[in-house]
Amino acid sequence: MDDLRTTLLTFAPDDRKEFLHFLQRQGRKQKGRLDTRLCELLLHPRAYPTPELLARLYPTEPNAVAYYALRKRLLRSLTDFLLLRQRQQDATAASSVRGLLILAQYLFETGVPRLAWNTLRKAEKLGLQNDQFEALNTVYNLQIAQAHHACADDLTDLIRRRNLNKKAADEEERANIVDSLMRQRLRQLRAKGRAGESFDAVLADTLREYDLQEAFARRPALLCRLVSIARSAMLVRRDFVSFAPFILRCYHLMEKRHGFAPAQRQYQLRLLYMIAHALYRSRRFEETTCYLTHMQALLAESPRTHYLEMRARYTLLLAATYAFLRRNHESIQLLEEALHDTRQPLPLANELTARLGLAFHYFAEGKFQKTNQVLISIGRSDHWCEQQMGLEWMLNKNLGEMLTLLELGHSELALNRLRAIERTVRERSPEAEIGPYAYVLSYLVRVRDIIDNPAAATQPAFAEQVRQMPTFLPLVREDLQALSFYSWLHARMMGRPYYEVLLEVASAPPVGQTVH
Repeated sequence: MDDLRTTLLTFAPDDRKEFLHFLQRQGRKQKGRLDTRLCELLLHPRAYPTPELLARLYPTEPNAVAYYALRKRLLRSLTDFLLLRQRQQDATAASSVRGLLILAQYLFETGVPRLAWNTLRKAEKLGLQNDQFEALNTVYNLQIAQAHHACADDLTDLIRRRNLNKKAADEEERANIVDSLMRQRLRQLRAKGRAGESFDAVLADTLREYDLQEAFARRPALLCRLVSIARSAMLVRRDFVSFAPFILRCYHLMEKRHGFAPAQRQYQLRLLYMIAHALYRSRRFEETTCYLTHMQALLAESPRTHYLEMRARYTLLLAATYAFLRRNHESIQLLEEALHDTRQPLPLANELTARLGLAFHYFAEGKFQKTNQVLISIGRSDHWCEQQMGLEWMLNKNLGEMLTLLELGHSELALNRLRAIERTVRERSPEAEIGPYAYVLSYLVRVRDIIDNPAAATQPAFAEQVRQMPTFLPLVREDLQALSFYSWLHARMMGRPYYEVLLEVASAPPVGQTVH
């Protein structure tokens, strides 16, 4: 695996063109041409081995020493390009503060202290606006070191500002530690398939240990991080009914007490997305669209980096919500447009999730041939999907493929897919019948009954067996994905269209939620 090639292949088509133009502007004569040529070869769909790269770059006499020097030069150019692009795309980021610092240091060295101090004040203001505490440490240290100039700020006040920032920077570091500890704990909980009740106590104890309770309550960046950790715990337990009031309370309390400055827009967007997602999973679909509308308005005013980060999530969630508001055709339109947008292509993980979502929406319309085509377009193996997207994502895709094949009348192919899913579950969970994915096995038993005898679903005995699915029905009350698969069974039992049954089942609130 060529690491430089892997890095270059992460670029979107427009980014590749821009980088090649950057190389051409930076290069000089033969060296510049070779930089560009190596980049083009590494970006080629075929992965050339090193001997072939040498032969193409140096046809008369392959030169390994020059080749590796060329790779180092290309890597430096790549780093310069990314730094420049970061500055261009987000003028308020830490890179801008560092740029002002470099300018101030140069001005001090060349004997222009008045202009250097004005530059430092700009860097300080920019850092404060964007919570760039680490960069501000360097700003304050340089100000203190240059406090002997007549144009300098008061030294006592400088030390006070430096100490306040040091406290905030220390909180940021401790928050990073808590974040890593909690995510490690969550990975352990998922691996063991256990419920997450103990996670709440671990989180509370860790916050006390690192003295972060108050910090999370007054800073949007830390609040966003705390809520993200809590959301991960809810994903383990699928307890969105409890999580939605928690995040709503946190958000509106922050909004009322401190508000969200324009520089804190990225954290506000993330919080709004988590609120909308929690409401969606709690089946409060009308409320979900309200918060997504608010999120859309903020996205329109956001810097390009924040917009690109959140646009895909916003689109996927809005499409999923529309499906439960009898606006499924709008869901399809949204996802089709997102998947065919060559100017702003979706990141790979979002693209695959969009394709899986689009397949669901076509399935809801009864367009099974289109559903099958979309699922085929995912074009990844089960092993790859599990490694990159997670086991549950892969299982949902395979279950969708199985039901689609059955609806198309390909019973044998559906049965083969069913057996493959069973095999996967049993391999991942030795005690599958009582493991975390036992509900999948109980569901597959009923689907196998239908494959063996399509009329079985309309029999009273089948309905009774569905009602007695102990590992599946509790999940249906908590999880919309499980509800979607259950609704297909229910539609077969009732002989009614799947989409209509899905909407009826989804209209019943989850356990623990009050009907308003």
